[in-house]
Amino acid sequence: MQGFLNAVTGIANESGFSGLLQNPGYLAMIGVACFLIYLAIAKQFEPLLLLPIAFGMLLANLPFGEIIHMELFIPPEGADPSLYPMFGEILHHGGLADMLYLGVKLGIYPPLIFLGLGTMTDFGPLISNPKSLLLGAAAQLGIFTTYIGAKWLGFTGPQAGAIGIIGGADGPTAIFVASKLAPELLGSIAVAAYCYMALVPIIQPPIMRALTTKKERMIVMEQLRTVSKLEKIMFPIICTIVVCLILPTAVPLVGMLMLGNLMKESGVVERINKTAGNELMNIITIFLGISVGCTTNAETFLNWNTIKIVVMGVVAFGFGTAGGVLLGKIMCWATHGKVNPLIGSAGVSAVPMAARVAQKVGQQENPQNFLLMHAMGPNVAGVIGSAVAAGILINMLK
Repeated sequence: MQGFLNAVTGIANESGFSGLLQNPGYLAMIGVACFLIYLAIAKQFEPLLLLPIAFGMLLANLPFGEIIHMELFIPPEGADPSLYPMFGEILHHGGLADMLYLGVKLGIYPPLIFLGLGTMTDFGPLISNPKSLLLGAAAQLGIFTTYIGAKWLGFTGPQAGAIGIIGGADGPTAIFVASKLAPELLGSIAVAAYCYMALVPIIQPPIMRALTTKKERMIVMEQLRTVSKLEKIMFPIICTIVVCLILPTAVPLVGMLMLGNLMKESGVVERINKTAGNELMNIITIFLGISVGCTTNAETFLNWNTIKIVVMGVVAFGFGTAGGVLLGKIMCWATHGKVNPLIGSAGVSAVPMAARVAQKVGQQENPQNFLLMHAMGPNVAGVIGSAVAAGILINMLK
């Protein structure tokens, strides 16, 4: 009988329930994970990545599961950072998520996501109206103002840069920068970035209305010119050369984005174009989401830094939207009312959601207003802009 009781006691002590009693933070994180799963399924908040991220969070906070060992990736204070990641330990003793997380840590997954995005992106509106590039650049204001704010709140320079990139409204870019500059904040930054990307239709309209007049919102813009196939083929080649010569650290993101677009526009590699935009991108999305979610355990997520990141994320989106709209107002004045300032809000790179928001707000004031294609120019410019901003931050702070 005593042996039976000892066996039962041993099983109970080694079960996850005892771990929950030892650290109630795990229970809180399981609740957060379930809430994010609810948002992904019921509210459809960026479900393609938020769902695997949330489930990875759930797995990482089930006690004694040992699905990931972040101590093998992040050097403790005073340790030699050149020794991390500890590849030997990871290969011999790592769990499932350790193997998957190598793709994040080594900067493999986000560029491959950009490759897939390139196959689905039409740069025609941007080529037709090159001034849109300025609006995409202005919307990156949120990144650099948030960087300054995060520094003021006590974050280190690299951590502030990783938090600021949330303002680019580009999840893969946020993950790429965080993995390079502040891997200890990766989970919090990824969750904040994708939640706020899903909230773009809620965050942006009040800012857009506050910064524009009814007359400006009613402006009907002239139809864009037709872009030739040669222009669409030359654009990714020229853009890659120019951007990557000026800022070599942007090569992984900009280069893959433009390669994907070139495959789409050339029309000669239909098979691999479909693979990059569908099967490959879907596989990488699963790997990326699970591995990032597994970094959000109770020890790294439940702290004041996470709350600060959530607050700074809102600030980043707000300033990014405001920067685009304000430059749109200047362009409206300079062109004597030919540019609707609302399209500047699409300069954040949440494609095509931000462009649709500009279209919706414009049509609420003038049902005959069709701003979608005009807003797509700044929107795709924002994708390039966020990748360039990422390169600048990595170059400055790494």
